[in-house]
Amino acid sequence: MNRVLPHLTCGRGDIMVAMAKIGITTTVPIEVIYAAGHVPVDLNNVFVSHPACERLLEEAEVVGFPRSFCAWIKGIYGVVKEMHDLAAVVAVTQGDCSNTHALMETLQSEGVEVIPFAYPYEREYELLAVQMEIFMRRLGVDKDRVDETMRRLDAVRAKAHEIDRLTWDEGLVKGFENHLYLVSCSDMEGDPASFEARLETFTHEVRTRAGQGGLRNADEMIRLGYVGVPPLAPALYDFLEDLGARVVYNETQRQFSLPFATQDVVEKYRLYSYPYSIFYRLEDIRAEIERRRLAGVVHYVQSFCFRQVEDIILRKSLDIPVLTLELDRSTHIDARTGTRLESFVSMLEE
Repeated sequence: MNRVLPHLTCGRGDIMVAMAKIGITTTVPIEVIYAAGHVPVDLNNVFVSHPACERLLEEAEVVGFPRSFCAWIKGIYGVVKEMHDLAAVVAVTQGDCSNTHALMETLQSEGVEVIPFAYPYEREYELLAVQMEIFMRRLGVDKDRVDETMRRLDAVRAKAHEIDRLTWDEGLVKGFENHLYLVSCSDMEGDPASFEARLETFTHEVRTRAGQGGLRNADEMIRLGYVGVPPLAPALYDFLEDLGARVVYNETQRQFSLPFATQDVVEKYRLYSYPYSIFYRLEDIRAEIERRRLAGVVHYVQSFCFRQVEDIILRKSLDIPVLTLELDRSTHIDARTGTRLESFVSMLEE
């Protein structure tokens, strides 16, 4: 039965009240969660930054998740089981990995409250508006409050967009730094005010170190794009930096920051490209390749993920060199992956 969240029983024997932590499996309208007085927690970010990622994967496999299954799904399961203060999990049932359905059902069978949300495949405004209305009703908040919250969060996002501009336009931000601050926009690290202060501090530091010559400018390096899901092995950014290449375009992470000039919350999530078809994503990728003057693209695909098949279309559709990297569960760059990255950068230099 759908219940307004402040009165929901999460299956662990307690009744949750305002300021509950709500796990999310991918970017969803966090304006609704914050407007309802709760705190979104991006479970992907918790997993990839966890000091014992491998243990979380192993624990998921112990309960029955197959080894030949997406590491992100298993990692999210492990995080949910470890976080005893989650009131519920928002699961995207359309517009994300199909394995999310199995994850959602597994969590429900173990007493976790699951709130579904769906992005319509055809990006139809009316259908998305219905999903937003259901989501708001589930959390007990009205649209006026959501719109007010959106304006506040957009002010924070604007500071992340400036860091992105400093990355590609002025060449002053490293690829991993760009990744970190953009991907964190998915939940604002659970505290928009604190996250905003972090963005402001970092922007000041960037300008300071630029004046001191503390970082090589991107124009002196091979300019790369990174497309696909955020990496399970973020070490690849610094690995590329050491090779003389810098990622100045993080496709999905940038989308998490919702870089769209609209005050309509439904339209904002309709313009957001990640949940929709590869052809819509390609429009954004092509535009950013030109704007950011990219020499090549690294396409990251997660093992056992349906998005691997999209690599066929992506490679046919882009006019610049593409390196496809498939990684499974390692958070490090292994020798084979390192050799492929070295060869790709060498080829671009030549």
